[in-house]
Amino acid sequence: MSRNDCEEEKMEQLSRKFRKELIQLLHSKGTGHPGGSLSCVELLTTLYYKFLRVDPKCPDREGRDRLILSKGHAAPILYCILAEKGFFPVEELETFRQAGSRLQGHPCSHKTPGIECSSGPLGLGLGAGLGMALAEKLKKSDARIFVVMGDGEIQEGAVWEAASAAVKYRLDHLTAVLDFNGVQLDGTLEEILPPGDLVKRWEAVGWNVISCDGHSIPEIMKSVELAKQCRQKPSIIIAKTVKGRGVSFMEGRHQWHGKVINDEDFKRAMQELDMERGEQSAGE
Repeated sequence: MSRNDCEEEKMEQLSRKFRKELIQLLHSKGTGHPGGSLSCVELLTTLYYKFLRVDPKCPDREGRDRLILSKGHAAPILYCILAEKGFFPVEELETFRQAGSRLQGHPCSHKTPGIECSSGPLGLGLGAGLGMALAEKLKKSDARIFVVMGDGEIQEGAVWEAASAAVKYRLDHLTAVLDFNGVQLDGTLEEILPPGDLVKRWEAVGWNVISCDGHSIPEIMKSVELAKQCRQKPSIIIAKTVKGRGVSFMEGRHQWHGKVINDEDFKRAMQELDMERGEQSAGE
């Protein structure tokens, strides 16, 4: 097995692990956002375990890469990954969204190690990433900035203002990752505000556009490598995903944007995730 194959297998295993941890966490606390967290599992896992140069022992190290989770409601899956990476104890996940906890419902950079930008109000992440990228460019740093956005989020005008500015300043070390699951808080994008041809829209602004399957780790890895090779313009990876990925009754349903996972839902979801692992093992 090649090194790449070993890395891919490790990240596949971690993605399955994180999905189960997420469902367990949201069920036990009776709060959180399952749908949009499940859709970006592979995206965040691949970025943290393959590309991001970060140090849990020194999270504020100068010259580090940065990831901004602009779709801040997916915080619980980010917390699972940060805990696994060692930014804080895994046991602290049990304090999720509790009074006084560092792990609030949306990320807070003032409290939580590994969080680069507080988010919650949608549309602010790309602008923050733009500022960070400009600062790194002035310092002649090779640090890369990644901004993970939701597709409903790009209905915000601030996103397109930041996108235009990033082109003006030729920020080729800035990469946006669009979690394109086609579903937002209270319906599909087509029902609420059709996005049109996103490839053409981003190309028209001046971005380097890369499309991939957002649940395929090899495709995500290839897409990030292509973004790193691009010069003189920022890149966006439009990653086609499924909201609620991995749990059949959540997939593609806006009701699971922030719905509470009850006992019956939990049992069924865990059975499906366990079955998926069994099927994977049988085929290996």
